[in-house]
Amino acid sequence: MTRLSAVNDILSGVLDTIRGVDPGLRIVLTSLGMFFETSILIGLIVPGDTIVLIASTATEDWLHWGLLLVSVIVGSLGGESVGFALGRYFGPKIRASRVGRWLGERNWRRAQQYLDRRGGPAVFISRFLPVLHSLLPLTVGMSTMRFRKFLSWTAPACVLWAAAYVSVGWAAAGSYRNVASQLQYAGYLFAGIIVLFVLGVFAIRKLIERSEARHFDHPDDLGAESDTEEGARRP
Repeated sequence: MTRLSAVNDILSGVLDTIRGVDPGLRIVLTSLGMFFETSILIGLIVPGDTIVLIASTATEDWLHWGLLLVSVIVGSLGGESVGFALGRYFGPKIRASRVGRWLGERNWRRAQQYLDRRGGPAVFISRFLPVLHSLLPLTVGMSTMRFRKFLSWTAPACVLWAAAYVSVGWAAAGSYRNVASQLQYAGYLFAGIIVLFVLGVFAIRKLIERSEARHFDHPDDLGAESDTEEGARRP
């Protein structure tokens, strides 16, 4: 057995294991994963993109693609709605809790500053940014923004995000299965698609962060950074 064949065998075993999970159960678990990822900060530990990419590799046809897409959207919106409610009723307590302090006061200020300056667009854009997308629902809940407006901005972002991840996972696994019996390097084709997508997501995030940077930081943070830099330059 060649090394390339071994890679294909291992990858086929992993993908078959994922596909072997009952489709209904797989869809429910993915939806629950997205719900918790967007509601109670679990996404800071287990990113939602990992959950969706793994689940989407078991997609067999357009019906399964559509059902998984809907489950991801519903789970995301449900989780963000709960996050909004937690922020509305318990926001200050969560921010002052041990978990809130672990997240860092600067991240809370950045989320608040971004929301204050950008409003609805901040809700949409934050879905594509790490850390911020976990904090924004709670932060919006603590603000004066109505739930209807919050939902109108986060829903299209969730749809766009979910469609991208569900589609790429299906495309990567489907492409691999179509050529696995013919090409020894099919496993690397699968990995290449995922890696290119991850790199693309990383590049887009960096572009967004760069274009939105002036809206993130509070003047106090900028002043503190300036003081630090000035002090470092002094002999």
